[in-house]
Amino acid sequence: MQYSPSQNREDFAVALDPRMPVAPLSLEESGLELSFLLRLAAKCATEQDTVTASHLAERMKLSKVLTNLLIKDLVKLSYLEARGLAGEDVKSDIRYALSMKGLDYAQAAARQSEYVGPAPVSLDAFCRQIGLQSIHHERVTYERLVRSLEGLVLSPALVEKLGPAVNSGRSILLYGPPGNGKTSIAERTSELFLQTIWVPYAIEVGGYVISFYDEATHQPVREPAVRSHSKADQRWVECRRPVIKTGGELTLDLLDLTYSPGSHVYEAPVHLKASGGVFIIDDFGRQQDRPQALINRWIVPLERGYDFLTLHTGKKFKVPFDELVVFSTNIAPRELSDEAGLRRLKYKIYVNNPSRDEYVRIFESYAREAAIDLVSGDLHLFYERKYEGDTPASCYHPKYLLDFISSYCEFNDMPKVASLEMLDRAWGGVFTLD
Repeated sequence: MQYSPSQNREDFAVALDPRMPVAPLSLEESGLELSFLLRLAAKCATEQDTVTASHLAERMKLSKVLTNLLIKDLVKLSYLEARGLAGEDVKSDIRYALSMKGLDYAQAAARQSEYVGPAPVSLDAFCRQIGLQSIHHERVTYERLVRSLEGLVLSPALVEKLGPAVNSGRSILLYGPPGNGKTSIAERTSELFLQTIWVPYAIEVGGYVISFYDEATHQPVREPAVRSHSKADQRWVECRRPVIKTGGELTLDLLDLTYSPGSHVYEAPVHLKASGGVFIIDDFGRQQDRPQALINRWIVPLERGYDFLTLHTGKKFKVPFDELVVFSTNIAPRELSDEAGLRRLKYKIYVNNPSRDEYVRIFESYAREAAIDLVSGDLHLFYERKYEGDTPASCYHPKYLLDFISSYCEFNDMPKVASLEMLDRAWGGVFTLD
């Protein structure tokens, strides 16, 4: 039986990781037009006096086989000129420099797009890769959920509701009184998913480059054994599933492509960068745009699993919407959206104020961390005085009270003790009288 090179590469990928992008060995496999790659190579060649195939391969994240093909074409077009060997060894790479004609070509290419760096992947390749590494392919177990929530005092009933919601990989609305751990619960989702995914440096659509990989957002794995292999496509970065959190700064504009007229390069919207991971909208309802408008923007993505983006030329294209979306709010759901909008938020979980037992456990945990002693019985007496009337207990109260006590005792050179007198003093110093 005979095997083609593509079959060998596919067998290799399956043996290592069936989801891993394999390096293209031809222009067709790259998914990009030859003219696009030639312009990008010429722009990369302007970064230093002379370049080699190895340098361009590293800069463009392409194989030397493909890079040599590009150099051959650039030389044939008289855009590149050979300048001798890079070293004394006859096996050394040949150095190349842009000719005057080549410099004009590179400058014309820069006027079309100033993007210089790793070759982008095609939109088709991006969509295919997102499907291979979908968040729906990873199952969250009860044990993993409990470990991720370690340190948070939550009722068993709440944990039971969170499990199916997170495992769905769809959308969750966490709502309830402020300060009871909704944001902390949402942030802990970063510890739930163990698989790595591949993130492209950039995507090409209609001849334009969309910058995608973001060092502030994407966390590369420390030892990417797959990515370092010669047959892995270096245009992709192996990362942990991203967890992106936004808050009051989120606007409708941030959910669209950001176009730079000067560089003619796009920046991917924040929710697209969260592909394959978790997108958290904290303080939902506090944004400049009305919450109904934001939900309306997400109706199709949340319902159908894809979104539409538009280039400044008017060209529309479809992208996958594959992520767990977590909304966290202190506002009653009925004030956020109509029934049609709320229906798109698949799981709605109420995060209530802590019970007396939960409050005490939270207080004792913070006191241990802050090395503050508790006077036996005083905490329960304090709870009865403050919370058994009209004032509800909240999960954030213990930390605020103990922070005050710690600062007060340090300032006055006193032992750190949470006595009833000190708790009352902290209450008056932290919370308003009305």
